[in-house]
Amino acid sequence: MKNIANDIVITGMAAISAAGVGLDPLVTALGEGKSLLKPIPADIAGSDGYLWGKADAFKGGDFMPPLKARKFDRCSLFAVVGAGMALKDAGIDRGSIAAGRIGIVLGCGFGGIANSEEFLRGYFCSGAEGLSPMLFPNTVPNAPASNASIENGLKGPNVTFVQRFCSAESAFMMACRFLQEGRADIILTGGVDELTTAMVRGVKAAGQLRRNGAGFGEGAGILVLERGDHARGRNAVIKGHVGEVRTIGRLIPGLEAEGVDRLLSGVEDIKLAGLSGTAVAEKTLMERLPAVERLETGNIIGRALGMGGLAMAALVLSLPQGAAGLHVAASPEGPYYAIEFRGGSPV
Repeated sequence: MKNIANDIVITGMAAISAAGVGLDPLVTALGEGKSLLKPIPADIAGSDGYLWGKADAFKGGDFMPPLKARKFDRCSLFAVVGAGMALKDAGIDRGSIAAGRIGIVLGCGFGGIANSEEFLRGYFCSGAEGLSPMLFPNTVPNAPASNASIENGLKGPNVTFVQRFCSAESAFMMACRFLQEGRADIILTGGVDELTTAMVRGVKAAGQLRRNGAGFGEGAGILVLERGDHARGRNAVIKGHVGEVRTIGRLIPGLEAEGVDRLLSGVEDIKLAGLSGTAVAEKTLMERLPAVERLETGNIIGRALGMGGLAMAALVLSLPQGAAGLHVAASPEGPYYAIEFRGGSPV
């Protein structure tokens, strides 16, 4: 499937990761190129040798009263704070833009896991009396986007995608579609995810810890997409341009080259390729990708189902003005995405 972006620009971004809180720590980490992953305690992973990238510098109480922060799960805190940071970075005055014209579409893989575990533990240990109604609203993956919209006053489209390692990319494509169809003027998109001990133990029990679960990450990567005419009408700084968005469901055995060629069709003159999910493990994809500099954030801040938002933000931040870049994401057995970006005006 090919999707033409039709004059969609990026006017703001936000990043929360193992690198720190904000865009500057992420830029610094990318420039240094050193892994920020730390060992997972052996009592959690079952043995030594596993790594994760916890966003240790992030504290919800730094951005809101601690009592209020307690009502959110960690993933929702990432989304609420990240959305506010992205709106501020975009210079958006919510008082001058109708709330119904600003939406949010996020990818999320493990949001709600911690609350779900606690909620169900109460039931299994104490029956119905052990269930906590305070926990239930944050047991679902769409809680982060919903809480972000409530706290930031966004009343436009609100959708959450759980699409394996391409959750953020699936959200990004839907965000572009909403803007194309005129359903909104501004859409916040990207991905959020959190790390929990229960998740790591679950991946270990499923036998996926070494293969697809190596180097976990958490945080939020949010991009503010805006209709070009709307952005120019408010004299916004254009930080990037969105090109074509291509996706295929899976690579059919024996026809992998044909599938990759369809995914990369028309890609030319790119200066930088950003890799997300399990793209680096796809041999045919890596062989047929243009021979340009490659940026893999997973080795630096970790990877997770919703970390594609951080990878896209990292790519846009790394592109010089007018330079073309390509974000490539993959998940085991699909889907696969190729999203074109171009550097915007200098900030």
